Amino acid sequence: MIKRTHFKPSLLPYLLVAPQIIITVAFFIWPASQAVYQSMLLEDPFGLKSELIWFENYALLFSDEIYFSTFLRTVVFSSLVAFLSLSIALLLAATADHVVRGTRTYRTLLIWPYAVAPVVAGTIWMFIFDPTLGIVSYFLHGIGYEWNHRLNGNQAMALIVLAATWKQISYNFLFFLAGMQAIPKSLIEAAAIDGAGPARRFWTIIFPLISPTTFFLMVMNIVYAFFETFGIVHAVTKGGPAKATEILVYKVFNDGFIGLDLGGSAAQSVILMLIVITLTVIQFRYIERKVEY
Repeated sequence: MIKRTHFKPSLLPYLLVAPQIIITVAFFIWPASQAVYQSMLLEDPFGLKSELIWFENYALLFSDEIYFSTFLRTVVFSSLVAFLSLSIALLLAATADHVVRGTRTYRTLLIWPYAVAPVVAGTIWMFIFDPTLGIVSYFLHGIGYEWNHRLNGNQAMALIVLAATWKQISYNFLFFLAGMQAIPKSLIEAAAIDGAGPARRFWTIIFPLISPTTFFLMVMNIVYAFFETFGIVHAVTKGGPAKATEILVYKVFNDGFIGLDLGGSAAQSVILMLIVITLTVIQFRYIERKVEY
């Protein structure tokens, strides 16, 4: 006979979760519901009058070729940022895991960029690649390559990808390094005794064991590229030149605060939120089944 433990009703569990529930409602559910409501309104630039137009803002967006091109640009940008930041961070973590001397200094230097705000990170890379003052553009000019991200859209996209990747590498590095250090050293030593080289040990033992960490970071990097890169784009290119670097999150700001299209901007924010939610659900629903624990 199975005995079940029963507890008397208590107010304590509700009090313990109440702060988190209040924060979620105040900073996510309420703003999200307001964005959904505002996306169905046609408002004047001063917010004095509004008219309920239901889903006309969404219909205009889906028929807008500029919005479709912005969506494709965002997909390319987020894919490049996620792939590069994960790849470089994995390489650095694998290297740091084998460092014997100066380990603490090496790891500290790699973690520092994570403390830099996105706007500051964008400003740093903007000055480094400035067409007239930047040291990198000076050397590029010396080898015969003209760099001017203010006029060349491909160069501007490459610059914000580089800045966003550099900003995120430290975050990924921390998780990859923690995951590698949690692997029992006996497994690595046993594989080495059996004759497996460093590359084979990494791909057959280490990488499968840190796949949960990789899966988590993949989700977080996509969310980062969609939302948290606004400051980098605003500091470096402001969506230019000719909207070549205007991604979805920056288009929401540009149309809402610059163009004063409040309803259309709210509709874009709702679509952006749904895109990220859909990507996250797909990853947890299907990709997680292939993760080796």
